[in-house]
Amino acid sequence: MAHRDIPTYRNPVVRYALLGIGWLSVALGVIGIFLPVLPTTPFLLLAAACFVRSSRRFYNWLVMHPWLGPWFKDYLEGNGIPRKAKIYAIVMMWLSIGFSCWLVPLAWARFGMLLSATLVTFYILRLRTLPTR
Repeated sequence: MAHRDIPTYRNPVVRYALLGIGWLSVALGVIGIFLPVLPTTPFLLLAAACFVRSSRRFYNWLVMHPWLGPWFKDYLEGNGIPRKAKIYAIVMMWLSIGFSCWLVPLAWARFGMLLSATLVTFYILRLRTLPTR
């Protein structure tokens, strides 16, 4: 489904909530460019997902932005992601999930976190790997 086929929300509460989450995600993504512990691409993808459902103008601004757009353009176009990004995403995810499992004593919560991390890992590994440029 192309982004043009995704309807924008007409409900102002939902629309403004998505806009707020989108802009917060853009801010966190930009901060992540400078802080190595904060991932950039997932926040920019979340922003794109929020904007495509709330504001075509902001979505187009984000994906066409000369500095921010290239961070996730290849993924949105179905071309894949760089090997380095795959490794970084998987390692950071497992470190954070491992730390969370250590903090949370509930077995069902640990199971849910580990299951989610496993499924996301398989998803990331199945994505196309971009050739090194």
